[in-house]
Amino acid sequence: MAGSALAAGVLTVAAALSLGLAAAGGAAVTAQRAAGAADAAALAAADAVSGAVPVDGDPCGVARRVAAASRATLTSCVIDGLVATVQVEAAYAGLAAISRARAGPPDGR
Repeated sequence: MAGSALAAGVLTVAAALSLGLAAAGGAAVTAQRAAGAADAAALAAADAVSGAVPVDGDPCGVARRVAAASRATLTSCVIDGLVATVQVEAAYAGLAAISRARAGPPDGR
């Protein structure tokens, strides 16, 4: 009888740890997805503003579409000359992963 209770306790602890690790892993994946979406959105906006990629519409609209393709939401987009600075947000289990990125020509050019 005591052995059954011990086995049930061990299985319960193992299941709880597994769920916790799965949640932490999902959050880490979402954070990386947000970072990648921010990088891609900033590069797309910088390419659009520089004319390297001909687009219809404003550079922030291009950044918004690129972020949405990565299942993220563009929350901020600032164009300063040829430099684009963006912020995106991706959700996981009700929590937000926020990432920022900046793209443009190298300094001094």
